[in-house]
Amino acid sequence: MSETLLDVKGLSCPLPVLKANRALRDMQAGERLRVIATDRASVADFQAFCRETGHALIAFGEEAGVLSFVIRRRPDAS
Repeated sequence: MSETLLDVKGLSCPLPVLKANRALRDMQAGERLRVIATDRASVADFQAFCRETGHALIAFGEEAGVLSFVIRRRPDAS
């Protein structure tokens, strides 16, 4: 399955989550969005965002200070 890449490196809270939310709105149910960020607050922000919206945070990682989140759009999103 392909995924859409959203690079929000250098942006601070709340912009990474806001941009991810906008991108997810344009995606089909079940599609994946990979978000690349550098703001440490993004870890808690994306966890809370997914919990509140029903999207699934299916992967998280960090390499050399760059955070990577993979979010699967919820099936019933409109």
